[in-house]
Amino acid sequence: MVEPHFEMASLNAVKQQLRLTMKHRLGAVSRESAIAQSATVANTLRNFKPYQDAKRVSIFLSMPTGEIQTDGIVKHALEAGKEVFVPYLHRNPSPSPDLPQRVMDMVRLNNLRDYESLKPDRWGIPSVDPGTVHERQRIFGGPDAHHSDQVLLDLILVPGVAFDIDSESGAIRRLGHGKGFYDYFINRHNAKAVSLGKQESSPVLLYGLALHEQFLTSPSEGAVPVGPLDQPLDGLLLGNGDIIIPSSHQNETE
Repeated sequence: MVEPHFEMASLNAVKQQLRLTMKHRLGAVSRESAIAQSATVANTLRNFKPYQDAKRVSIFLSMPTGEIQTDGIVKHALEAGKEVFVPYLHRNPSPSPDLPQRVMDMVRLNNLRDYESLKPDRWGIPSVDPGTVHERQRIFGGPDAHHSDQVLLDLILVPGVAFDIDSESGAIRRLGHGKGFYDYFINRHNAKAVSLGKQESSPVLLYGLALHEQFLTSPSEGAVPVGPLDQPLDGLLLGNGDIIIPSSHQNETE
């Protein structure tokens, strides 16, 4: 069984090995199964209190294979009148040897037509036109006409490669794709919340969406290794309809 904490070099090596294992595992998931599981997650989410209560929601836009397809979720959120924010990757405006060269922001979709006009990038993921970003509300923009400097998210729906539960703490652990975009974004979002005095009153909720094949349930499947910057999740919605919630967060979903 993989231990949850490592020195940085060995941590990265173990993460890469698990990503390779998951690549083979997810490659065997049929398109039909992925579509059916995505519909299940979307239906579960619609009746999920943290989602229902959220006004500002960040939703990842899916790769064509290997993860939950979020197209239906984005459309439902827009039709429900929620403010929907999606990832936008760009060069770090504050370059430093200690910081990533590319970072992620979340930018707001204007409406359903805006969403449907997005063009796929080289990975097949719908992407916001960089030429429109300055016109949009965004989490790390502003001050601007949209008051971006005052905007925080209520809920972030997070992708991942693999997920599991720490047997000792009960925390839900997530393995990302290795770029650190979400962990760095969440840390920056938390810092912004502190600066606005809202970290305690309205902390952002982090929920993963996953195919059931991405959830590791036994030691024989391995375990998700984590370091000090990896963010635990408030919950996980699976393609078989299960909702995984740490015992410390049960009251948030009732």
